[in-house]
Amino acid sequence: MIPYTLAAEDLSMFGRDPWWLVAIKAVFCFAFLMITVLFSIVWERKVVAWMQLRIGPNRHGPWGLLQSLADGVKLMLKEDVVVKRADKVVYILAPIIAAIPAFMAIAVIPFGPAGNEVSIFGQRTTMQLTDLPIAMLYILAVASVGIYGIVLAGWSSGSTYPLLGGLRSCAQMISYEIAMGAAFASVFLYSGSMSTSAIVEAQADRWYIILLPVSFIIYIVTMVGETNRAPFDMPESEGDLVGGFNTEYSSIKFAMFMLAEYVNMVTVSAVSVTLFLGGWRAPYPVSTFWEGANHGWWPMLWFVVKVQLLLFFFIWLRGTLPRVRYDQLMKLGWKVLIPVSVVWLMLVATVRALRNENYDFQEIVLYVAGAVIAVLLLSFVVDIFRDRKGRQGAEAAEPPAGFDPMAGGFPVPPLPGQTLPPVPRRRPRRDGELIVSGGVNTDSDGKEADGV
Repeated sequence: MIPYTLAAEDLSMFGRDPWWLVAIKAVFCFAFLMITVLFSIVWERKVVAWMQLRIGPNRHGPWGLLQSLADGVKLMLKEDVVVKRADKVVYILAPIIAAIPAFMAIAVIPFGPAGNEVSIFGQRTTMQLTDLPIAMLYILAVASVGIYGIVLAGWSSGSTYPLLGGLRSCAQMISYEIAMGAAFASVFLYSGSMSTSAIVEAQADRWYIILLPVSFIIYIVTMVGETNRAPFDMPESEGDLVGGFNTEYSSIKFAMFMLAEYVNMVTVSAVSVTLFLGGWRAPYPVSTFWEGANHGWWPMLWFVVKVQLLLFFFIWLRGTLPRVRYDQLMKLGWKVLIPVSVVWLMLVATVRALRNENYDFQEIVLYVAGAVIAVLLLSFVVDIFRDRKGRQGAEAAEPPAGFDPMAGGFPVPPLPGQTLPPVPRRRPRRDGELIVSGGVNTDSDGKEADGV
């Protein structure tokens, strides 16, 4: 009998709530996102101000905590402008398309155990709005739809810079969705399910950040790229695109784009907590000596704390790293993340297949380590021959004589093997002389020093 088999989802606890309880849960999910966004905006401005040794928001409310609320009211009261060359229907629908999918993914995120843990107005229920056997595919689909709002906003504005921002966002989504899906697939292989509640239940003994550290790192990088946050905020790069896809937007439509960005931050953080950080489970030291840490309303506390830590990671990245170039962004996505995620997925699938065949864990480690070492040695040999061939080609190629960087009418850098001509310098007409305060004769300075 195979000891490691795929587990079947038990979703019998879902779909039994009365309509009013479903409405309460939906309102709670919406309120949780909105309150977290309002807090995250203030927290981001205060943390970045602290990192840059300056004063953050401190006027609206106690310690400036109502600053994001004041910004929202200000944006709603500003003039709503629709540019003349815009496609008005798509121009107005774009921020709605960007904002609505950001709220939809939270519906399948578990805030607590999939059982009758809590009571709401006398009704025992689960701490989750709903769950699906393919909940993670639902999250991927919803996240992909949200990008269309940015793409359509750039296209419908009728302007060059927003169009470039929309195209950048489309290319960025394509580049990073593949690596994100491969990181998800590793979790599916270990948990045996795509249900979010089942994935959290599978982490009862060990969190997947320990079992799948490469998948966690890949997802962390891809979630920053998916949310268009620094250092991957190419679609709204104000340095070269004036403002990117939202250049021609103002008032409430601009606010909806900003709301979608921060809600996506919360959503991807919640997904990361669910997949890799044990979800609503208490951290290791707490769960060992407190049996009630994973029961009642306490799981919601651990979940919120983990989400806030990942939001702090977003803020820390923005205050620390400069924006990358677009070619660096594409190179990281296609040449680093996708190959690494595919190779890692193959290793995870191999380990799972060997364990299902009753192989010992030490034998699995030896097989996998041997395969990795063989690939590394092969790549090392290929690099040696490639470098040798490159050196031979460089020695055979003679540098062209008389390189003139201004030959084409504008300065150009030298090619490999070319050297810039020496820069002529005019000799000085006379040697410089030392000028000191108080005249050239400094004998009196020594006498004054002796007197002192």
